[in-house]
Amino acid sequence: MWHCEEKGQGRPLVLLHGIGMSSFAWSPVLDELAKHRRVLAFDTAGFGKTPVLPEGVPPTVPNLVRALLSTFDAMGLHEPVDVVGNSLGGWMALEVARQGRARSVVAISPAGLWKDHPASWVKHFFGVMRVATRLSPGGVKLAMKSGVLRELLLSIPLSFGSRRMPPSDALRSAIDFALAPGFDDTLANAGAFTGGQSIACPLTVAFGTRDWLLTPSARRRDQLPSGARWVQPAKWGHVPMWVDPQGVIRLILDGTV
Repeated sequence: MWHCEEKGQGRPLVLLHGIGMSSFAWSPVLDELAKHRRVLAFDTAGFGKTPVLPEGVPPTVPNLVRALLSTFDAMGLHEPVDVVGNSLGGWMALEVARQGRARSVVAISPAGLWKDHPASWVKHFFGVMRVATRLSPGGVKLAMKSGVLRELLLSIPLSFGSRRMPPSDALRSAIDFALAPGFDDTLANAGAFTGGQSIACPLTVAFGTRDWLLTPSARRRDQLPSGARWVQPAKWGHVPMWVDPQGVIRLILDGTV
């Protein structure tokens, strides 16, 4: 069973976070969404409070989704559900839909829409950030108290406008990122999403105008159905929940009616 933060009542709404994060990534929007839906925010295997996949099972997205669907079954979620994902979680949401278990999908800056694999600079960028955070947690804690430094350090991995993020949330996110045991293996097993042309459920894909992590070459449309709705929210970065929580909430509720 994967760890899940559950709140609210009604039709289930599944939230899936990005690589190096946890269900905490949805904290800016969780309470408001819970006024409308039964919200289920999961920690992906190898992140947050969910252990890595069993030995010998590589954390490819199909394998992660198979484990997630087993958790759905254990929770009694046998019918297709509305799934929202960001980054890696967006890729997983697309895979849930490809396997026929999604009622609708909202994918915010979904990974996997590159040609073969993520750009090499992404791996090096993440590696430097993780090492630096582990070696100097005190320095990171101090840096996150400064709005200027939060902006400089988090504008690419999270979003431009991260100076508006509470320092405690920024520090929590940095620690999650640095200490996630599944990070390296999950990144190493990132291929590309394929076969999504058969997705039949309503699909919304959003890439913000200030997503500087996944550039246009990582936003290919050929593996998704032609009827997918593509939007480009102004001033959103890669992880927009702290920068524009109301906009994220509107996108989710509109895309999962």
